[in-house]
This record gives sequence, structure tokens and C-alpha cells, in this order.
Amino acid sequence: MTPADIEAIERATLCAVSPEALEEIPGWLLPFDSGTVGRAKSAVPVAHTAPDPAALREIEARYAMRDRPAVFRIPLAAPFDAFCELLKRSGYTGAKPTQVHTAAASIVQRVSNGPPAEIASQPDEGWARVFLGEGFDPVDGASRVRTLSRAQGTLFASVREDGRTVAAGAAAFGHGWASVHGMRTAQACRGRGLAGRVLASLAAAALSKGYERMFLQVEAHNTAAQSLYRRAGFEPAWTYAYWGKAG
Repeated sequence: MTPADIEAIERATLCAVSPEALEEIPGWLLPFDSGTVGRAKSAVPVAHTAPDPAALREIEARYAMRDRPAVFRIPLAAPFDAFCELLKRSGYTGAKPTQVHTAAASIVQRVSNGPPAEIASQPDEGWARVFLGEGFDPVDGASRVRTLSRAQGTLFASVREDGRTVAAGAAAFGHGWASVHGMRTAQACRGRGLAGRVLASLAAAALSKGYERMFLQVEAHNTAAQSLYRRAGFEPAWTYAYWGKAG
């Protein structure tokens, strides 16, 4: 990853999750949101170089002005070791390690030879219902539907069976990257390759819009999703953790 790629991915991420407000200070993007999506409400550095320690207090002040708790999304990399120690001394705890993966869309589109998913420019009720089904947190699901629905230019993929949407996903486009979000499969329909069909169709849509590079973010413990993404050609670029205070 070049420094330009890293910054582009972070900016594209925030375009995709479309926080309610966004500020910027030197070296940092500061999104503000009342939903459950961590990326939409955590301060993130735009470069993988050692941050200025003074940024901690400035970021805390910016979030306090909006009556929001400060949360940081910090790469697990040596340049951030000192800043993470500062966070620990300030009462923050790191959790929820999440991996950023990248791939070529021309490879990803070959992950499935099944029927393509339907692609739409707006999410319909069936697409949203997948996020509210059995096995998903309904509050988090509703928040993710709102978050992804308000981003400009996002495409929504659906696999339907007997009139019911059983798998869903979305792709956003910006800063030279297509990004994959909201990959969900109905609990009773897992293990049948439906997510692969969604992913392949989103990659084909990216290519049709002129985007060859793709990225996604997946929690480190989600081994089932990681297995699919590896088969699709995605490779890890970096891992980050969320840092926040309890309570």
C-alpha cells in the first residue's frame, strides 16, 4: 500500500458510511454519527506514520463539543505504538481488531459462476429485511441500513429466492476504489454460495463503472467471511483496532 492508497481508502470508507458530520484536522479524519457503525464515528489517521501526541486532546475536544465520546480507529503498526501507549494511559482500551483487504475486481468477479445478483441504485424493503432477520442484532441492522442507504452513488445487490431476498451487499465508489459493505446472508441460507454471487456481481458492477481496485473490511474473528474473501482474491492490507473508554 502506498501512502496515497491508504489515504484514499480511508476517505472512500467515510464516503461509503456517510457519517452525519465530518471534520478534518492535520493527519486525521473525524466522523460524527449517532448510529452503531464504528467506522462512521471514530477518528482515523490518513497516514501510517507516527501521529502527533497533541492530536489526542484536540480530537477529544472536537468530540466533546458535539457531545460524543471520542473513539479512535488505529492501525496495528509500529508507528502507532507510542500513540497507543498514550491512549492506554488516558484510559482507552483497544478492541475489535478488523482487517482491511484489497483485491482486483477482475479477479473478484470470478469467485462465483452462479446466477448474478440483482443490482439496484436504491435499497428496497427486501434488501433491508436481510439485516433484520434471525441471527442479526435488529438495532445494529437498522442502523447499518440507514448508514448505507444515505451514501451517494452506492449500488445494492440482492439474491432472491421465491420472492424473498436471502443475501445482500453493497458497493460504494470513490477516490479510485470500489468498497464492499453490508455483506449479509439469511441464517437459514448460509453455506450455499449466495454471498459469493453477491460479491461477484458487485465486482462486475465496479468494472462496469471503471473501478478495478476493491477493498473491504472484516472483523478478524469472522473466519467464514475471510475464507470467502480469500477465495475471491482479497489479500490483507492492514489491521486496525477501535480504542474507546468504557461507559
